[in-house]
Amino acid sequence: MAETDTRILETVGATLRYDVRPGTGTDPRPLLLIGSPMDASGFVSLASHFTDRTVVTYDPRGAGRSERTDGAAENLPDEHADDLVRLIEALGAGPVDIFASSGGAINSLALVAGRGDLVHTLVAHEPPSAQVVPDREAALASCADVHATYQREGWGAAMAKFIALTSRTGPIPANWAEEPAPSPDAFGLPTGDDGSRDDPLLGQNMRGCTSYLPDFPALRATSTRIVVAVGKESEGTFAARAAVAVAEGIGIPVSLYPSHHGGFLGGEFGQQGAPAEFAEALRASLAGA
Repeated sequence: MAETDTRILETVGATLRYDVRPGTGTDPRPLLLIGSPMDASGFVSLASHFTDRTVVTYDPRGAGRSERTDGAAENLPDEHADDLVRLIEALGAGPVDIFASSGGAINSLALVAGRGDLVHTLVAHEPPSAQVVPDREAALASCADVHATYQREGWGAAMAKFIALTSRTGPIPANWAEEPAPSPDAFGLPTGDDGSRDDPLLGQNMRGCTSYLPDFPALRATSTRIVVAVGKESEGTFAARAAVAVAEGIGIPVSLYPSHHGGFLGGEFGQQGAPAEFAEALRASLAGA
């Protein structure tokens, strides 16, 4: 791959780091690969399949190399969307294409709802909005419980609940928080509490991301072409069910992608998806196929 150019961008309340990988092809439109709270390190495998295009990755505020400077404990999708506006404008390359996964998909939907002129095509992969699923109240409560567990007991206990929640298939029961909590040991997680409360997932983004309600009228009216993608192995999970509801709200069909919620991963964070096949599906979506 071409040498990566790492840049710094000052935004409102944050200092962002982002990476630009020049492409070898003739397509002038940059491709942004966006997660949240996952940072740029999660897109190494996927980026390697797009060497013909300029690929841009970044660390969201409060994650990886990007620091918050406002002292706030939690992030909101609209803040991330404003960061993305400033990042795209800093590129100075006109409308971009975006692949955005999980919380990144939520933030990119907020971006497109407000500034669709900056985005040509958005592929939103499994946006986890608890606001749109039929079991809305239980889903919101379970996400709030994961955050509360983190504040009360620390990272291991909360991450165990998060894994149980996101891997569960079917509707979330109203008494989910009253069910026996999974042991961190079952997932190889630490049982102790190190006292920190600034985890990008469990502390900073858990509530703001999952409680975001997409602006469906704006998304239906935008000039951006939107694709909502769901992993074939994700059927019935919270993020997949939310993606189906988001697509219905926009009025578009769901696109089935290979693998699961982390289907683009090729060993990053110890997780393996199907990055080559995933890249083929993404390339087809960007081409309008």
